[in-house]
Amino acid sequence: MAAVTASRPYHIIVFGASGFTGQFVVEEVARCAAESPGGSSLKWAVAGRSRRRLEDVLKQAAGRLSMPELRTDIEIIVADVSIEESLAIMCQQGVVILNCVGPYRFFGEPVVKACVENGAHYIDICGEPQFLERMQLEYHSKALDRGVYVIGSCGFDSIPADLGILYTQRQFKGTLTAVESFLDISSGPQGFSGHDATWQSAVYGFSDSRSLRQLRKKFGHKPLPVVGAKAKKRGFLFFSKELQQYVIPFMGSDPSVVRRTQRFLYEEEQQSPVQYSAYVGVGGLFSVFKLLCGGLLFWFMVKFSLGRRLLTMFPSFFSFGMFSKAGPTMKQIEDTCFSLTFYGDGYSEGTDPSQGRPDAKICTQVMGAEPGYVATVSAMVQAAVTLLNELHSLPRRGGVYSPGSAFYKTSLIERLHSHGIKFSVRSY
Repeated sequence: MAAVTASRPYHIIVFGASGFTGQFVVEEVARCAAESPGGSSLKWAVAGRSRRRLEDVLKQAAGRLSMPELRTDIEIIVADVSIEESLAIMCQQGVVILNCVGPYRFFGEPVVKACVENGAHYIDICGEPQFLERMQLEYHSKALDRGVYVIGSCGFDSIPADLGILYTQRQFKGTLTAVESFLDISSGPQGFSGHDATWQSAVYGFSDSRSLRQLRKKFGHKPLPVVGAKAKKRGFLFFSKELQQYVIPFMGSDPSVVRRTQRFLYEEEQQSPVQYSAYVGVGGLFSVFKLLCGGLLFWFMVKFSLGRRLLTMFPSFFSFGMFSKAGPTMKQIEDTCFSLTFYGDGYSEGTDPSQGRPDAKICTQVMGAEPGYVATVSAMVQAAVTLLNELHSLPRRGGVYSPGSAFYKTSLIERLHSHGIKFSVRSY
């Protein structure tokens, strides 16, 4: 594990620990630290704006985990995204900063900048392509020069998809050329719910979609080559035989993140790129009707400042109860799980992908508990542990990367598998 020093005493600092997601991250880091021999090898601290609120989070975690020592043994660092000096002081004390303060388009860049300038590695759980890709454009060279790794989207957006594709490629005997993924979220009687911060990220992300297209032009990337037959395009809404329900394209950051990883592997490792399409199940006809009505209203309202203000003021009303300022209840979290199934096409060993249609298929699956506040925090913390233990296996000496780009030569998939996010091959 990366060494701590007198001047940099913590392996991990959880920034935004008193936020809704940050509280779950604190508990997961505490569990992870307890897994170490004697519970003493992983040194960590919490950080945020309010010392009192951070004390309350540690008190709550101590009670929920039956670890009374958390109330007295874990250091509290007061830091605020609007105070540059406080971020610098925080980043100088940690090897890895876990940034839980979102929406990242508003609050993420100061933390990235402070990490790069002060030599701390950075991990977040962002699902906002505009932020993720802009950080790569603006900070990759600076992070590379400083030997700092900035790795975004290390939560449910987008580790299951990004590493799921890598897992599928490794299991395929031949040349994998196209993959479709289907996300299914199952919940109990109380249904599935998300927190207001995720809803805000969606509102502002969709309202600013034009800037993402302009941003991508600045990279000057040439299109990735299409290996083998070109994958067929699906409609916006269709009935999936795989899920036995209606599905739509997945609107999160997964396709963006996977493309970045596939480009990195093609350019740096000369690996054959995979065409990727992501879909999510929405249920039966009544759910489709609600989705169409709500979606049309959402697309109209995000175009105007008043509409965005109303959407963010009343998330529960405009999302039909899917998001709220209170977030999900513990019962909702306990009763929810996800499965992400990958259907891949390719060419068997010895077959030339330039000749004819694909002749081989594969089906893999990534499964886990509730995606937003269980699987996400597990993925984030295991990404940090992997960085700490396998720094030598990460690319180059630093830079801004997607999870697959950063961790493709590490044991992260195996670590996730032993921490509740299961990867498997299914019969097809």
